[in-house]
Amino acid sequence: MKVRDYLTLKLKEGKLHMTLLDPDKAEDQNLGELAAIATDLGTDAIMVGGSTGVSQADLDRQVAEVKTSTTLPVILFPANARTISPHADAIYFMSLLNSRKVQHVVREQQQAAQLIRDMGLETLAMGYVVVEPGMKVGEVGHADLVPRDAPEEAVRYALTAEFFGMDLFYLEAGSGAPAPVPAKMIQAVKRESHLPLFVGGGIRGYDAAREVAEAGADVIVTGTVVERPNGKVFLKDVINAVKGS
Repeated sequence: MKVRDYLTLKLKEGKLHMTLLDPDKAEDQNLGELAAIATDLGTDAIMVGGSTGVSQADLDRQVAEVKTSTTLPVILFPANARTISPHADAIYFMSLLNSRKVQHVVREQQQAAQLIRDMGLETLAMGYVVVEPGMKVGEVGHADLVPRDAPEEAVRYALTAEFFGMDLFYLEAGSGAPAPVPAKMIQAVKRESHLPLFVGGGIRGYDAAREVAEAGADVIVTGTVVERPNGKVFLKDVINAVKGS
């Protein structure tokens, strides 16, 4: 089954949780082991990416490890045109819509397009927008951050993605953000746009995940912390909140 079809079917059943595995932040743990734990806890898909410092050989090895450890779709979340592996099931073909640099809006994608085709990776076109505080992704992506009190600005970006024919829209507060994307912004985007809405960053536990889900996010993304003390409990709580348990 195509990943696009899998997501469409799953979204008809309810909200989804996805676990983001960053090859550069997994410390000494095997990404495959982390993927297996997240799968057992009830996540709906595994995303791999985020780092810019991982070598191609290491990325290929780590994605292959994840693939052998889970039956869930493994989707690349690329930082640039060099963080792509043929071992994944699909790739988010992402445009950072509020970047000040055309490199992040379209040129990285242009540089990767033929390679993605030749690898046979399924593409999922995604409009990606960074919201205050943005953290490292906002800095690296040279983003004009969407202010937390400007939901109408996020709506305009969502509609832009929709009118460009993209498949998905992602609001990102940034890894390690002190709080997630505001509920009012999520509500506004969900009300005005028809695209499946991803939300990530700053989701630190059950209450935050539940608020984001109830505000209208279709897919909640969290990085795995299962290698830390109580990490499994944290991840299970977040997944339960997303699923309404």
